[in-house]
Amino acid sequence: MKIVAVIFDAFGTLVDIRRRTNPFRALLLEGRNNGRKYRSDDVHTLMTVPLSLEAAADHLCIQVSQTKLQQLQALLDEELDSIVAFEEAPLAVAELEQVGLKIGICSNLAAPYGTIVRRLFPTVCATGFSYEVGVLKPDPLIYQAVCSDLGVVPGQLFGGKGVALMIGNSLWRDCYGARAAGIKGFHLQRSPGKPLPDLETFSRLILDQIGSDES
Repeated sequence: MKIVAVIFDAFGTLVDIRRRTNPFRALLLEGRNNGRKYRSDDVHTLMTVPLSLEAAADHLCIQVSQTKLQQLQALLDEELDSIVAFEEAPLAVAELEQVGLKIGICSNLAAPYGTIVRRLFPTVCATGFSYEVGVLKPDPLIYQAVCSDLGVVPGQLFGGKGVALMIGNSLWRDCYGARAAGIKGFHLQRSPGKPLPDLETFSRLILDQIGSDES
């Protein structure tokens, strides 16, 4: 198996939100307080359509005053400002890049968060963000979109193009979903004693595998 690309989940895997203010949830609550009922697809819409906070209010027909909108935007800005890379994440990504692997990020997220992730990891080759692709993990289309940008065919083992791996903290989305799309998934569990407690352990595992394949 020739590894040519590694795809990372974003939140909980590469990056962490240190101050959660849940601005989009607060927007939905504001709508409910003003007489709008929750809809089953509200969250899906927020994460699969490229919407700012103000545009989301218009798109979902939520009545919100300008003052309240400014308060919600302040909550969003606070949350965005608190997003940081996990301590070992940049080095893990850099180590994999140094041996020639292409790096992708695949994540379910609302539009304002994508800019932050890209800024923290500017060298990634491809991103599959739900608000851009229009589907959520574990829909196969989102993994296929990233692989297409990486130049990898999911499930391909032969022909010289190699395969892609994925790691994330969701067993369902980042392991089972990825595997169903033809990508070998790894489960990150940020707890001591787990097989993959951090990205340093994962990076070392992949580098050892590459070294074994070349020897």
